Amino acid sequence: MQYRRLPHIYPEDRALFFTWTLHGSLPTSRLPPPGSWKSGKAFLWTDRYLDSASKGPLWLGKPGPAEIVEAAILFGDRELKSYEVVAYVVMANHVHLLVWPRAHPSQFLRQLKGFTARECNKLLGLTGQPFWQRESYDRWVRDERELQRITHYIEANPVRAGLAKTPEEFRWSSAWRRANP
Repeated sequence: MQYRRLPHIYPEDRALFFTWTLHGSLPTSRLPPPGSWKSGKAFLWTDRYLDSASKGPLWLGKPGPAEIVEAAILFGDRELKSYEVVAYVVMANHVHLLVWPRAHPSQFLRQLKGFTARECNKLLGLTGQPFWQRESYDRWVRDERELQRITHYIEANPVRAGLAKTPEEFRWSSAWRRANP
């Protein structure tokens, strides 16, 4: 499989939804079904595959790496002011993030992924190894209804994956953070 850098178009004044995965969490032998690439079906197929994975890198399922990623997401909002977080969840092998950007997304994603890769690799003793998959999924949000739908999708991800009974029970999420200020 060849990788290519896809163009990322970010309209102003739109919320943005991002998903990125751990390096090696999507084996090339497991691709979405043919014909699904131009629809949301490829994303849903990939997300369900990631949620059910019991093999491959699952480092974010450990408290240390998950805490590093969550803290970096919140730092980008509160300290760097690169974006305003709407919703997030740190799953065992991927991250969902919905934000209102205040800086250019390619800049804050590079900073966020670079910092968390270095810190998690240090913690896990994997220094010098790829941590994140190179490409990220992104989608700009069309309207308020879609914003609410994506927020629910993100925060309900641990429930769909069988990791919690309610979104507020899953520690590494905006739903938990709101319920436990």
